[in-house]
Amino acid sequence: HVQLVESGGGSVQAGGSLRLACVAPENTYNRYCMAWFRQVAGREREGVAYVDQDGPTYYADAVKGRFTVSRDYAKNSLYLQMNALKPEDTGTYYCAADSLRTSLCKRTRFEYDYWGRGTQVTVS
Repeated sequence: HVQLVESGGGSVQAGGSLRLACVAPENTYNRYCMAWFRQVAGREREGVAYVDQDGPTYYADAVKGRFTVSRDYAKNSLYLQMNALKPEDTGTYYCAADSLRTSLCKRTRFEYDYWGRGTQVTVS
């Protein structure tokens, strides 16, 4: 049962920017660790950015300094601002929630029990 809904993907040239959004169905998700993952066909789904209940954030080395994850608690939403995009950022981006944790968010996809269907990002 899909609970999270992503939007904001698209095609952009290298060096450009995109902002992804993820909306949760209720404010319960504001208490959870949430994250953005991405996947390219034939490869493992990898973590990109993570955010605690209270706002501390963590990033994969490949996106540090370029991507920013944030939350809007009033809108039950998670965002990913992606700047200075590179062709290697291409993939399907998924929003995920870990209902068992509010902090010290885990970095592996197996810990996350709620997922969206994904939104495609293509950088050329």
